[in-house]
Amino acid sequence: MAKAQIVENEFVKVPDFTQFQAEFSKWAGDFGKYFVNGKTPSFDFDAVFALQRKNVEALTAANQLAFDGVKAVAQRQAEIARKAFEEFGKVTKELSAAGTPEDKFAKQADLTKAAFEEAVTNLRELVGTLQKSQAEAADVLSKRMIANIEDVKATVSKVAKK
Repeated sequence: MAKAQIVENEFVKVPDFTQFQAEFSKWAGDFGKYFVNGKTPSFDFDAVFALQRKNVEALTAANQLAFDGVKAVAQRQAEIARKAFEEFGKVTKELSAAGTPEDKFAKQADLTKAAFEEAVTNLRELVGTLQKSQAEAADVLSKRMIANIEDVKATVSKVAKK
């Protein structure tokens, strides 16, 4: 076989296609192996669609869990804010009542301590709610990923047995 030449002139440059032709011939030969004895490889589109449907269902469930967690936190924050405004009214009345400056200072210190403790308790509750919803969503996705691996493994072993 004669070696292809690269023709060069000022208008046209033609590359050497021998490497491309060799790779294409190899690929075509490998592809032809799939059709030995008139049998074509089967691809189960229904299984792929069922797998994807399960993936979408898992994502939807995880998103719903995450949304429900955020919704619960938002509702609880609204309750906390409402209660804080009510408490603020009570505190201003107590602090404006007659008494010595020392009594007012002691009362203010007690109220500040109680408010701080309640804020920490509320924060822990909100963080716990978010952590729980995130853990549930991650659990749904984790289980789906494991099921995907098992489905692919079963499909590959089923095809290999044929």
